[in-house]
Amino acid sequence: MIAWHVYPLGFCGAPIRGESPYPFVPRLRRLTDWVEYAAGLGVDTLSLGPVFASSTHGYDTVDHFRIDPRLGDEADFDALIAAAHGHGLKVLLDGVFNHVGVQHPLYQAALNLDARASEFFVWSGGKARVFEGHPDLIELNHGAECVAELTRQVMGHWLDRGADGWRLDAAYATGPDFWGRVVPTVRAEFPRAYFFGELIHGNKVDFVNRSTLDSVTQYELWKAIWSSVKARNFFELSWALKRHGEFVRAFQPVTFIGNHDVTRIASQVGPAGAVLALVVLATVGGSPHIYYGDEQAYTGVKEDRAGGDDAVRPAFPATPGELAPNGWWMYDLTRRLIAVRREHPWLGRAEVTNQALACEQYVYRVSDPANGTNWLDVTLDLTHGTRVSVAGPTGEVFAWSAN
Repeated sequence: MIAWHVYPLGFCGAPIRGESPYPFVPRLRRLTDWVEYAAGLGVDTLSLGPVFASSTHGYDTVDHFRIDPRLGDEADFDALIAAAHGHGLKVLLDGVFNHVGVQHPLYQAALNLDARASEFFVWSGGKARVFEGHPDLIELNHGAECVAELTRQVMGHWLDRGADGWRLDAAYATGPDFWGRVVPTVRAEFPRAYFFGELIHGNKVDFVNRSTLDSVTQYELWKAIWSSVKARNFFELSWALKRHGEFVRAFQPVTFIGNHDVTRIASQVGPAGAVLALVVLATVGGSPHIYYGDEQAYTGVKEDRAGGDDAVRPAFPATPGELAPNGWWMYDLTRRLIAVRREHPWLGRAEVTNQALACEQYVYRVSDPANGTNWLDVTLDLTHGTRVSVAGPTGEVFAWSAN
């Protein structure tokens, strides 16, 4: 899997903070017009952020069975699915099943002493538990069968409508055992569906085994990539890749150098550093996700304040032709690196061995564990500007430098 990850509310220019309920505007059609652009990158999957009705940023869901009116309706969703599938792209949805928004009808009913609705939440001292201190995010009771059944129903509803899988938001907070109760039932009806969980910390292999998910996010590698470039110390990346190899042998981690929750890679390490980071992403094991805008060298800093996510969740123009001209060089490099990966499909399970390692220079070999004649040597060099290359048995397949 190679995915283009999009945060639809931001991408489509929807209002995030304002009067709810929001007026209906079919903005999802704008994203439909970008499917060909994503396919041109060479990705095979469109991974969407929240598209269901919510009060603000999408992660405070108020109705899992309804498209957010700021994005449109089910017809707009169907059109997006049809366009993606027509270009050979699968579509993953973002499932927020750890918590709901404070305006969710179940929570409002519970506040009005509805005993059935109260079973969906965890109570202490007359108050429902909230997620990580956010008063507007009410945690669901994952020990209750009613919550498991609701999750199964939501997943099945949208898979039946054409979705191909799910990203499970805050899976680390929900815990693996809940998914172990839910996912096998859904998979029995939709055997080709793909499920991956957001895991920021914890034992990845154990989580995947107990949850029955296909994969989890690889935040360790994300941090090591940008931190090594920024500190000019590839020893950190080497150590992270050693750890990464343990995960790849058990499952294919979801890898990334940017997402909707973190500072843009080009802001962390500059545009040249972003190319180096992309080379690592494209050549090591796992399922790479490209966050929309990174393929255009977008910048944006995540800040710990109200509205601090806005800079990393920007609106895209109506059409690709309206993008600024100074980002297309990165699109071309991204397309070329994805092509290398598609030409070497074994990279998804690749093993990494060090060939040479110093603070500002790193050469590692990626090889196919099933066939030793399949290999690529990756050179990362920060000694004089930035130089990267990828070479295999038949010669160099990618090279780029900035001095």
